[in-house]
Amino acid sequence: MTGEELHQLLIDKWGRSYDLQLRRIQDQVFLQVMWKYLEQVSFPRSEADYFAHLEAIAHYMNAWGSEQQIRQYIEQTRDRPRLGKAVSIPIDLGERASEWLLEF
Repeated sequence: MTGEELHQLLIDKWGRSYDLQLRRIQDQVFLQVMWKYLEQVSFPRSEADYFAHLEAIAHYMNAWGSEQQIRQYIEQTRDRPRLGKAVSIPIDLGERASEWLLEF
């Protein structure tokens, strides 16, 4: 998956270019779809920075082999990002979780 494909997934689901963040909570990694989005005047990133950020997240997803898991979650969820509440997608890192959790 590329950053552009990830962006299209967000647009297809929610109609906005939401910010994404990777978060580690205890021994679990989550992809969080935040409530801020590129089309907002107050969005803190430039368009170029936003797409570079998505590309970096897509790189992690590809390395973890979690593209299909994340795509399926986004397509099937009824949650939507709203002020103060992100959509948190748990990422299964598999057998090599300890390697990634040390780095991340």
